[in-house]
Amino acid sequence: MVNLGKLREIKDLRKVWPHEALDFTPWLAEEDNLALLSDAVGLEITVDEMESSVGDFNVDIYATETGTDRRIIIENQLEDTNHDHLGKLITYASGKSADIVIWVVKKAREEHRAAIEWLNNHTDENIAFFLLEIKLYQIGNSDIAVKFEVMEKPNDWAKEIKRNTSNSPTLQARYEYWVAFNEYAFQNGNFAKSFNKRKASTDHWMSLSVGSSACNISLLQIRKNNALAVEWYISDNKELYHKFFSHRGTIESEMGTELEWYELPNKKASSIRVYKTVDYNDKEGWPQQFEWLMDMATKMKRAFRKYL
Repeated sequence: MVNLGKLREIKDLRKVWPHEALDFTPWLAEEDNLALLSDAVGLEITVDEMESSVGDFNVDIYATETGTDRRIIIENQLEDTNHDHLGKLITYASGKSADIVIWVVKKAREEHRAAIEWLNNHTDENIAFFLLEIKLYQIGNSDIAVKFEVMEKPNDWAKEIKRNTSNSPTLQARYEYWVAFNEYAFQNGNFAKSFNKRKASTDHWMSLSVGSSACNISLLQIRKNNALAVEWYISDNKELYHKFFSHRGTIESEMGTELEWYELPNKKASSIRVYKTVDYNDKEGWPQQFEWLMDMATKMKRAFRKYL
């Protein structure tokens, strides 16, 4: 007979994190822990700064969506929601010109769930408010497990893709490709350990975090050229690009392929890419394309990370 343990919830969050600013915020900012939050809201998040100044106040975490310019603020509360934190949240969002606001709490009171729902319904469609509860669970004397439960999110978060793709075959094709890639790639344990899952979009790129706000890996659909690309993208650091370039031979040898190196003209960004010719219409060949993307992204992260 199989012996099954009993799952119990740990109600007192402060047994794990005694202090919000000193304990919980640094814990959440760590890459593996932030991945749990990223998965819950369907965004790839890169931390820019903890305790970031907003006038006389500090927002717990100031971040960006990996691969885009969308700004994110994360406010943590190891207790039930209250009016004070709701007011701070709006102040921080304004002060940081945030596009995405994430409120992480012990318990969401009904009046504050209603407030977040109201904000999502009455603000610009490019602004998103998320309200999440932290849950802690344990079986016997096992390690404590953390789960983030989304209590409120934009009503059209899932519908937005459908609206954007309804009149565009190109956008629909991009979206379907990324959906299929996610379903394939993140069933692979090794790839899922290296990268956090990112929600499918209509963009021609999918950005993957490498643990640094200076860089990210982008998977690119270049349909006009019948090509795929994997790119190491450096947003604004020419010195870092030249450092990588000085190790070009070692990096390309480790990856087992030549790379194309670009200092983008009239831009602060730099790009290092590898390409593959593909047939997007051959859906039976998609798994082979996905395998190539996964292989190149994994090798690229391993080869470049050591020089960060």
